[in-house]
Amino acid sequence: MSSQHTAAPERQTFVPPTHREILTILGGLMLGMFLAALDQTIVATSIRTIGDDLHGLSLQAWVTTAYLLTATISTPLYGKLSDIYGRKPLYLISISIFVVGSLLSGTADSMYQLAVYRGVQGLGAGGLMALAITILGDLVAPRERARYQGYFLAVFGTASVLGPVVGGFFAGAETILGITGWRWVFLINVPIGILAIIVVARVLHLPPLKRVDHKIDYPGALALVVALVPLLVVAEQGRIWGWDSPRSMACYVTGVLGVAAFILAERYAKADAILPLYLFRNRTFSVGAAANTVIGLGMFGGLATLPLYLQIVKGQSPTEAGLTLIPFTLGIMTGSIVAGQTTSRTGRYKAFPVIGTVLMGLGALFFSRLEAGTTLPFVFAVSILFGLGLGFTMQPLVLAVQNAVQVRDMGVATSSSLFFRQMGGTLGTAVFLSVLFSTVGPNIAAAFRTASQTPEFQAAVADPAVVADPANAPVLGMLQGGGGGAVPSLDDSSFINALDPRLAQPFLDGFAQSVDTVLLLAAFIMVFGVILTVMLPELPLRNVSGIQGRFDDDAAASAAGVTAVGAVTAVVADEAAVGRAAGATSTTSSGHPGTGAAPG
Repeated sequence: MSSQHTAAPERQTFVPPTHREILTILGGLMLGMFLAALDQTIVATSIRTIGDDLHGLSLQAWVTTAYLLTATISTPLYGKLSDIYGRKPLYLISISIFVVGSLLSGTADSMYQLAVYRGVQGLGAGGLMALAITILGDLVAPRERARYQGYFLAVFGTASVLGPVVGGFFAGAETILGITGWRWVFLINVPIGILAIIVVARVLHLPPLKRVDHKIDYPGALALVVALVPLLVVAEQGRIWGWDSPRSMACYVTGVLGVAAFILAERYAKADAILPLYLFRNRTFSVGAAANTVIGLGMFGGLATLPLYLQIVKGQSPTEAGLTLIPFTLGIMTGSIVAGQTTSRTGRYKAFPVIGTVLMGLGALFFSRLEAGTTLPFVFAVSILFGLGLGFTMQPLVLAVQNAVQVRDMGVATSSSLFFRQMGGTLGTAVFLSVLFSTVGPNIAAAFRTASQTPEFQAAVADPAVVADPANAPVLGMLQGGGGGAVPSLDDSSFINALDPRLAQPFLDGFAQSVDTVLLLAAFIMVFGVILTVMLPELPLRNVSGIQGRFDDDAAASAAGVTAVGAVTAVVADEAAVGRAAGATSTTSSGHPGTGAAPG
């Protein structure tokens, strides 16, 4: 009898990069992340100048929402495609799209045009942070990963410091090299992006993934667009249309139908889905998704309104507003470093999101007490508190999700975590700015009615010098036309700074009250964040990198296949041996030599 053996496949081994090699790779990844982080803060600080120059400050929600919308939709798509085609090419594509969008944004002539170009930027931004975090997960085991993720948060913090200062400088300059100053807010991304492309192409070398046939989930992507766009539009325009107007109702219905279509598309696509539904059976993933959504709501509520408060209510320039927010950034950096180093030493991470959401809720609650006369030390202290909570929360949640899912799903799981945070931020920005601008008119009108009873205000209205100053004409005309009922348009808020201080005070008080309303809403939302992070399971952190984990899974799958093939081969061989033995016995019994072969 003869036997046939099938050799087991050789197990691939991934040699983790050294600390120096990781830092070199991180240098390239951090350039891409720097683009995304810088863009958020540099635009937030300069948006008032941009809105005033393009005569559409109240339309700033479109500019912000367009960017967040496309970034939100594209984030899970980048994660899924990178699981199929590899991280590096998708990362280079995302940087390239972001650079093109930045170049276009620097040429915008209206707020609507800027919103479209910012949407292009967002298509690239969706991959910048998600893929950088995923690539780190490929290279480093979860426990060590917590230490290196602190570098990413340091980049985020540095960009948060530089962004407001650089944005304020550009916004405050009339022209730079013959180009309007605020346009450099976007154009500065072009040389940084080109440098990032060169560095990533040279230093990032990942082993090729095992190719598996997949289909791109285009129906799911289309359904996601149908679901999110109308809901975001009504969040921004509902205050103008009326929340129960036919157009608003049409948006509600379309959005709900889009959500239903998305769920059906993902169920049909199964493993090929942009957001595979089986991931939600993982408790860590599902709780983390909900927590990231809530944190996005609270985080962007503060980031969207604080610069406006500082510039409009406190009268700061964009640069001064950026410098005032430095304590917020220091809080983020401190929180992220403490969380990363402690998690790396102890392997425990759950306490940080819980403490972080509590601190964010308290920070938003304290911020909801802002007034026109609030001192800057109070703003500094609360900014540190809010930033510390954010630093404690952001990376541990992503780490928990990465550690809880199968390594083959790490790309889509990481991007999905950021997707839910972005989705929360997108909805939060639209809703909070809508609340802000829908309440600011009535609040200012009420402040004028209160101020009109004070001797100081009455003296200002009767002062010949005040009446003769053309800068005060908008307010004086408003008072003559309706006793404070018809508030001048805030599409260009620059007129407030030129008003007599006694006439400007009701604007400042009314705007501060609207900011307080938004931040009180953010504090209420963060209560749900605390509840969700308490529910988050804490699992032991894995000790292998994502790449080694995929190699191990591939080897296990191949070994299982070889075992099955070997079993079938053994059965066939045994059957053949039995047949040959039977033939030999038959030949001998008929009188032919047993040593000869049977004639064919």
